[in-house]
Amino acid sequence: MSPLISLPSRSPLRHAISLLAVAAFAPSVHAADLLTITQDALEHSATLNSSRSTFKSTEAGQDVERGDLLPQVSATGSIYRYNSLDSQSYAGSGASQGGTSSSTSSSGEDYNGTSLGVNVTQALFDATNWYEYQQSKEQVGQQALQLEIDQQQLLYDVSEAYFEILRAKEVLDARQAQEKAIGRQLEQANEQFNVGLVAITDVNEAKAAFDSARAQRIAAKNDLQVSFETLERLTGQQYASIESLDDDLPIQPPAPANRDDWVDMALSSSPSIQYAQAAVELAKSGVDIAQAGHLPTLDAFADYSYSDNDRDELRGHNEDLQVGVQANLPIYTGGSTSASVQQNTYTLEATQYDFEDQRRYTTQQVRSLFTQVGNDVESVEAQREAIVSSRSALEATRAGYEVGTRNIVDVLDAEQSLYESISDYADARYTYVTDLLQLRQQAGVLSLDVIRGTNRWLRDSNPVSLTSVDDTDMSAVDDIGKRPTPPSAP
Repeated sequence: MSPLISLPSRSPLRHAISLLAVAAFAPSVHAADLLTITQDALEHSATLNSSRSTFKSTEAGQDVERGDLLPQVSATGSIYRYNSLDSQSYAGSGASQGGTSSSTSSSGEDYNGTSLGVNVTQALFDATNWYEYQQSKEQVGQQALQLEIDQQQLLYDVSEAYFEILRAKEVLDARQAQEKAIGRQLEQANEQFNVGLVAITDVNEAKAAFDSARAQRIAAKNDLQVSFETLERLTGQQYASIESLDDDLPIQPPAPANRDDWVDMALSSSPSIQYAQAAVELAKSGVDIAQAGHLPTLDAFADYSYSDNDRDELRGHNEDLQVGVQANLPIYTGGSTSASVQQNTYTLEATQYDFEDQRRYTTQQVRSLFTQVGNDVESVEAQREAIVSSRSALEATRAGYEVGTRNIVDVLDAEQSLYESISDYADARYTYVTDLLQLRQQAGVLSLDVIRGTNRWLRDSNPVSLTSVDDTDMSAVDDIGKRPTPPSAP
């Protein structure tokens, strides 16, 4: 039975029906957000997993040092066969014959034997082992701080890579829109030249501007591709698309609003400062360990031995048990112990300077970033106004060009100025976001909760992907300068 309606194989209607069917049964694919990507990074980051393994290794090292303080038990045993041969000869004088005589005698033993020994020692006083154990605990604490440093760094790196993609996409949008706008200007100049309204120089000027815009668009597209690859390296995952930043993101100074409060927060919370402080404590332990080389050690011990064999003339076995306390006092070690104390003392001095340097560095970074975030707030607003001004200037220049008071170079310059302003505005917004996150990182308070709070300002209504880099919506770009001022955060 033939169908009631026959559709040709290349019918647009059939093609549309096929697309609808695929869309109806295809699984829904949502753009990844910052929180999801961050969680992927925390699980799959090679750098962070390496830090976790190092932490576990340091923990195991603490058990190694603890073992030196606990009883030490060893046992030895042997099974053997004993075989010996004793052969002797001697010479003597014969009295009756007036000559000499000789005789030979031999003896030997052949038997099996066994032996067993057990040795137990317990350190009663060993300052070196005790201080080494205390140092191992401090090493675990320091490595835990290193793990926290690496985790906060990963949170920032992932966020920076994420927003770098969004930044690159908005810059690409601006460059594509710029290329299209100047392309239209070039087309208009060609038409006017063909009818004799403008000189060839106008066409050449428009062509040069178009080529420059095209080069900028190609570079921006490459930046977007590289940004996706950076995110993939951090997470070990590929993402078809990611969510974009809401236009209503509040751009406001950091809270608390006092710079000294941020410095105090950093001095008390920064894992980098705490890590440097832990290095000082480790160095002090090194001095204690070196000085312990001058002290005596005292150990309790017990030795038990058992032996037996199957010699025919012997019956029974041998047993020995020895229990006691032994002491060891180092008198002279060639000066190595005193040199070790001096060496570790200088190491302690170096870590104290390193701690002070880290404290100063963190303080300077927090102050600078606090100031930078405040400047970012003003820069975003200034760039927003620059878009509005550039748009008005472009409209006025176009009007002047139409009546002959402005030339094409003026129009092209105004076009480029507008899209530079759009690009600078996008750059300012994302610089604000990343600077604020970096401020929290330097203060030691960048956490998954902070990422979760930032994630609230992402939207999946306009996802960013590599497959859509050539599908720029000109109207969306043109509306950037008309966006309302974002409200303050509640």
